[in-house]
Amino acid sequence: MIKLFSLKQQKRDGEAGKPGAKRASAAQLRIQKDLNELQLPKTCQTEFPDPDDLLNFKLVICPDEGFYKTGKFTFSFKVGPNYPHEPPKVKCETMVYHPNIDLEGNVCLNILREDWKPVLTINSIVYGLQYLFLEPNPEDPLNKDAAEILRQNRRLFEQNVARSMRGGYIGSVYFDRCIK
Repeated sequence: MIKLFSLKQQKRDGEAGKPGAKRASAAQLRIQKDLNELQLPKTCQTEFPDPDDLLNFKLVICPDEGFYKTGKFTFSFKVGPNYPHEPPKVKCETMVYHPNIDLEGNVCLNILREDWKPVLTINSIVYGLQYLFLEPNPEDPLNKDAAEILRQNRRLFEQNVARSMRGGYIGSVYFDRCIK
């Protein structure tokens, strides 16, 4: 019995000394669990630029209804060491005319800020982002101009979204084409 214990200890000591043999952090373990349980809707897919780095990945959303139908929008996720106690940093890499996403890619989604709780998962964020494309919220805007137009003239807002997604100017701001 003692011999078996000492063999286990030697094995542990040997692994600890190997380069590249490091313990997974709590954030890495939790993100791995979240990603394994991820149930993406058909309009979403994940991309891992570095397959060995689960803490940095992309989410591509291609809405199939609403103002943003036929668009392709990419979000970057950066999961910090305090995950799940702090939400991941999420940025929209696709410049989009949207009341809840500013021109720098910052996203106004309550569960990414004050309403974050450790029980929430990456799945929660995916569905929250997808919902922003189905139901833009002009009452909690980051892009105040887009929100104002959505509140006052829904038809003009819809035209602006279509123009921006085809690639074009809205006022003095140029949007790259983002139609899939």
